Amino acid sequence: MEVSVLNIQGKETAKKAVLNDAIYAIEPNDHAIYLDVKLIMANQRQGTAKSKERSEISGSTRKLGRQKGGGGARRGDINSPVLVGGARVFGPTPRDYGFKLNLKQRQLARKSALSYKAKENAIIVVEDFTFEAPKTKSMIEVLNNLKVSDKKVLFVTPGADKAVYLSARNLQRTAVMAASALNTYKVMDADVMVIAESALAVIEGNLNK
Repeated sequence: MEVSVLNIQGKETAKKAVLNDAIYAIEPNDHAIYLDVKLIMANQRQGTAKSKERSEISGSTRKLGRQKGGGGARRGDINSPVLVGGARVFGPTPRDYGFKLNLKQRQLARKSALSYKAKENAIIVVEDFTFEAPKTKSMIEVLNNLKVSDKKVLFVTPGADKAVYLSARNLQRTAVMAASALNTYKVMDADVMVIAESALAVIEGNLNK
């Protein structure tokens, strides 16, 4: 699949970029996408929720009433979950929500997400660029030139580019990510992907290991 390479003025250049069919033209696997996005979201969870169990509440252990004949539920001491202010039964405890997902499944998920974007014509390839200094105004000009200012945009750069990242940081619907860190969630979350020409080789190298 060939696409035209644009410059940051939004004009076509004489160059063409080849999108590897093994990455951008496969039959998308929705279940793989679901699993990878679920893993990414799970890894972002702090997992620090905690409620006190019966043994962690301070209070007398004296039995408050007789075992039977009181007309209500049996209860022991004042820490009983039956009583207001008592312990919580099966409450949350600190835990890790992550789970294992095979590398091939994660690669399939990213390929599937990129294939969806290619089918939707939501991939724009631009010449490699950077800014002399971080300026939000410069990024807004690029978005206007590419006619994507009204969409949620993901810029994919060949490597970490501090000037480009800082220029987009204050724009709510624009994100910048290095090609080596590209993940399924970011791809699916964006309306349009703007990929730097050199980043295509990095993406292909990561997904064809």
